[in-house]
Order: sequence, then C-alpha cells, then structure tokens
Amino acid sequence: MLRVYMSGGLKRTEPMYWVSCWQDLVWVRNHIMAPLSEEWVFRACMMPLLLQCLKPMSAVFIGPILFGIAHFHHVLEQIKAGCEVKTAIIVSCFQFTYTTMFGAYSSYLFLRTRHFVAPLMAHIFCNHMGFPNFADVPLFPPMERFIIICNYLLGLGLWCVLLNPMTNPELYDNRMYIAT
Repeated sequence: MLRVYMSGGLKRTEPMYWVSCWQDLVWVRNHIMAPLSEEWVFRACMMPLLLQCLKPMSAVFIGPILFGIAHFHHVLEQIKAGCEVKTAIIVSCFQFTYTTMFGAYSSYLFLRTRHFVAPLMAHIFCNHMGFPNFADVPLFPPMERFIIICNYLLGLGLWCVLLNPMTNPELYDNRMYIAT
C-alpha cells in the first residue's frame, strides 16, 4: 500500500508523463506560467518596492497577504465547476491561508538568496507536488502510516534545520543590495 501512496512520484519518472504534461495547456499554466508571472510580480517587482518603506521581515509578511488575496479568483472557477458558493468560499479561504504562508516562504527565499530563481523553483515544485493529502494517512496499515508520518516529520525537520544555511546569500554570489 505504501507503493500506492508514493505512486504519484513513480509515474513522474516516465518520459511520456512529461510529454503529456507539456501538451496540456492547463498544466503549463499551473506549473510554468502562473509561478513565473506570480513570482515576477510578487517577489521580483513588489518586494523591492515594499523594502523601500518597510523593514525586511515586515515585507516578508505583508507582501504575501496580497499574494494570497490574488488567489481568491479561484472561487469563480469552483462555482463555474458546480461547487456550492459556501464550499467555494471555504476552499478559497483555506487556499488563501496556505498561499499566504507560501508567499512568506517565497519572499524569505527571495530576500535570503537575492535571486528570483529560488522562489520560482520552489513555486513550480510546490504546484507540481500539490498540497499533502494528510487525510489519507490514517487509511494506511499501522506500519506504513508510521513510515509516512516519520517521513513528513523528517522532511519538516530537515527543512527547518537547512533553511538558513541553504539560503545563505554568499552561496549564490549575488551582490544585490537590500537596505536593512
């Protein structure tokens, strides 16, 4: 059953999977064009403007609120797809929460690495992987559930430990000046 949990990752190693993705315009929009345009607007353009009037940590948290608000247009997509208005609003509020949190992470990456590429790659990766499906974890047998939970915790722990050292501006040799 653990293989089923990981099966989405296994198909991503097949070349035909990628060929079919590039032929799907929705996939290209969600995985390439949206991250590219959003990171350009909200990180490369907006963050330097916010930094002119805010301290860096304030900009890291204020800019992403606007990023989260920009995702409320999905309410209309959900309603057009037949979702009830109340459900569409609840789903969009949840999406606002995690896109705002991701926006803060992405802004932090931009400030630390001083590169547009770091938040862009993180955005593409996150859009491709999707939000983790925590609700399915209890459906697995105890040993597999334990392995999945340990992997989630290991991933979170490594992310916390490695975030600062792996985003050290000196690693990226970027001399972009950001007033602090």
